[in-house]
Amino acid sequence: MTPAGRDRAVDALRAVAISGVVLGHWLVTALVADGGSLHTASPLRSMPWLAPVSWLFQTLAVFFLVGGHSATRSLAAAHERGIPYRHWLAARLGRLFRPVAALLALWAVAAALLVLTGAELTTVRTLVKLALSPLWFLLVFAGLTAATPLLTRLNPLWPLAVVLHVDLVRFGLGGPAWLGWVNVAAGWLVPYTLGAAWTRGELERRRSGWVLLTGGAAATAGLVAWAGYPASMVGVPGADVSNLDPPTLAAVTFGLAQCGLALLLRDRLRRALRRPMAWAAVALVNLSAMTIFLWHQTALMATTAGALPAGRLPGLHTAPDDLGWVAVRLLWLPVFATALAVCWTAFRGCERVGARRYGRVAARRCEGAGVHAHGQAGVRRYDEAGARPHGQAGVRSGSLVVRVHDPVDHRTSQEARHV
Repeated sequence: MTPAGRDRAVDALRAVAISGVVLGHWLVTALVADGGSLHTASPLRSMPWLAPVSWLFQTLAVFFLVGGHSATRSLAAAHERGIPYRHWLAARLGRLFRPVAALLALWAVAAALLVLTGAELTTVRTLVKLALSPLWFLLVFAGLTAATPLLTRLNPLWPLAVVLHVDLVRFGLGGPAWLGWVNVAAGWLVPYTLGAAWTRGELERRRSGWVLLTGGAAATAGLVAWAGYPASMVGVPGADVSNLDPPTLAAVTFGLAQCGLALLLRDRLRRALRRPMAWAAVALVNLSAMTIFLWHQTALMATTAGALPAGRLPGLHTAPDDLGWVAVRLLWLPVFATALAVCWTAFRGCERVGARRYGRVAARRCEGAGVHAHGQAGVRRYDEAGARPHGQAGVRSGSLVVRVHDPVDHRTSQEARHV
């Protein structure tokens, strides 16, 4: 069961962000079979007028918005209960990085086997790079998470000003290209600190959402129309400038518009998620968000490589150079989803290990604090954002029965310790 006070809009926005990234990669990433090798291509290079598609699926800003909100809330809760910062941080980073070990292990073995069986090194490099590409996000997110105590009251205008000046130097004054990598931290710090402002209650009025949406959209349109920024909000192979690698001012202002829209949709999402089926779908994505995120590229590549014996299949191995490719690629999406479901079944346990372990930690903390006194006492446990109080504990028949609600998977587990 789900606590009555849980904000389901947060879970819905996280699910939307993850789903947008997955679908976006599946639609704009093509592995083209060329002789005995595979190389990546994008339909946005051949058909740049499809750039608005990237506006729908480049949803990372929403993920950082939700991440900043969740982290600052849980950090405040941890401080109230006297949980040390190092324990809070270990819980959050464990939630992020524990599933990575399985991905790295599988691709280390896969890469070695490909090399030993005579696969071209360019193909191996392409596959490994694509499989491990989600890890850049985790490194940035982990850095911002570790810095959360310093960011709880930081005004988003400060990192936005950094991005503005970096781009001014890079593009306006001919500064070095490497300077753009400053924006990897500063650019994603903008939505992350917006999430902190949400926690502080500064974004509750709808006016805040409208200001972000209209201001961000107008700024992005102006930058694309008159400042020479690309219209695509994702990277395009061979393009001179990428809005995402590293983030540009246009990507950040576009993210502001997305965050504004997300804030405006909160009430509608809360109402929609009163329906059990809608909530079940959102809960399922949140249950294994990191597994889905980490393995979706592997699912794409497994499908592509597995179908190679059948020849160069349209929409899968062919060059993405016309609308026919796009139409056929849409038909491949259920196949990619099936492959991802297989990965999810095989590796979701890696993500749940930490949840179970911290459930036991919560039980031991309660026991050590004398929870085995008469009646019932609140059990507070680490969730994926740090620590949030859920559940109850009581003494029945000489045992401490702990009901721990896991905000990640929205299920209830029981653990008992004799006292």
